[in-house]
Amino acid sequence: MIGPKRLVRVLVALGIVSALSLSFGAGPAAAHTTEQPYVYLFLADGAVDGRVEFAVGDVAEVLGLDLSGTDPEIEQTLRDNADALRAYAAEHLRIGIDGETWPITFDQVDLFREAPGELAFAVVQYRVADDALPDATPTEIDVTFDPFFDEIDGRDGLLLITGGYAAGEFAPDKELLVTYTAGERDQRVDLGARGLWGNLASSITLGIDHIKTGPDHILFVLALLLPSVLVFAGRWQPMDGFGASLWRVVKIATFFTIAHSITFTLAGMGWLPTPPSKVVETIIALSIVAAALHNLRPVFPNREWSLSFVFGLFHGMGFASLVSDLDVSRSSQLLSLLGRNIGIEIGQVAVILLLFPGLFLLRRTPAYPPFLTIASLALAALATMWAIERTFEVDLGTDGLVEGIVSVPIGYWLAAGFTAFGGAIFLWSGRTDALVEPYRRPVSSTTSGEEPAPKASVVQSR
Repeated sequence: MIGPKRLVRVLVALGIVSALSLSFGAGPAAAHTTEQPYVYLFLADGAVDGRVEFAVGDVAEVLGLDLSGTDPEIEQTLRDNADALRAYAAEHLRIGIDGETWPITFDQVDLFREAPGELAFAVVQYRVADDALPDATPTEIDVTFDPFFDEIDGRDGLLLITGGYAAGEFAPDKELLVTYTAGERDQRVDLGARGLWGNLASSITLGIDHIKTGPDHILFVLALLLPSVLVFAGRWQPMDGFGASLWRVVKIATFFTIAHSITFTLAGMGWLPTPPSKVVETIIALSIVAAALHNLRPVFPNREWSLSFVFGLFHGMGFASLVSDLDVSRSSQLLSLLGRNIGIEIGQVAVILLLFPGLFLLRRTPAYPPFLTIASLALAALATMWAIERTFEVDLGTDGLVEGIVSVPIGYWLAAGFTAFGGAIFLWSGRTDALVEPYRRPVSSTTSGEEPAPKASVVQSR
């Protein structure tokens, strides 16, 4: 039977081999690989039209359609139910100015899928009635967009405006990105004032929201955080001091950031070929398994940052899907890449800040060793189920379970409760003289930048 330590080695090796083979052998980055609904709006003198794109899974869940089968069968089902799709789109998209809503005609319904194995989308074309438009292109427009926001937790949307804005001093190739969330469904877009900073702010918002609604990335960071307040010296022992513990966390987070930023940028711009999203998501799930098992039998003791870097490359490919699906110019993609990367980092730092105090308080108590074991096994089991779901395209119910725990605001309350629990256990352990002595580096050890791993007898003699 393969042990945890060997299994971690196998998973890491598989990740490296997969990264090399997929980078040289895969097709170009897939488009529109997130389930986020989009509305494209082309704006010019005398014409306003565009299209909305809904993930087929969302359409099936909310409208109760059977969208299984081949792509031609799915497309035929969508067209047979085109009136229902048009009615839903009309209910959740409104465009106008100064409190006036323009009449919109929704037309052709199509199916879009970039490649086999990628997500499929129902595309509904629309056009604003010509006689409802003002004589000149307005400088501001009001757009409401909220499909699936009420039916599916965590769903958000994106508006992409393009066209030759003839009114005012607008560049003919100007592109605007506007974020829609459950709390921001009605937005007035200033076509003249909104520019680079507005697009950047929208992209940052989407990056933060992805962390909130992307539990796989949160659980990977959590698996790496669990031993961050410990040092491995023959066995896991508590770190000595807040600064040293925080530094370990910073290293892990920094190398994860560097790794996913590399692939995030390269893949998002189409410069790095990426595998199908199913493969990337499976490897991301396996990265959680590897990180969790590494906590039980360390392969890279006190070098968790290296594990963070290797698998961070794959997480970056997952993040890249947030940008590769935008039907916009390279300059707008670069801006969106920057903004979403910043947003992801903000979300990641928030996760660390929420969980680190509880881990630090708990690290010297007798409760931490069993907590580390149970939490790591639970993460490994959950991620294994995730990998099975994504490999064999079955539903084991893990998404609903995890999203119910890490979603906002439940996740905030759980993090606060965990910190309170850690503080209570720390106080109780102090009163009963049960606190574990922190590890202190032997004086004779060299300063190589990594904690040494002496024999247990040497540690106990200190």
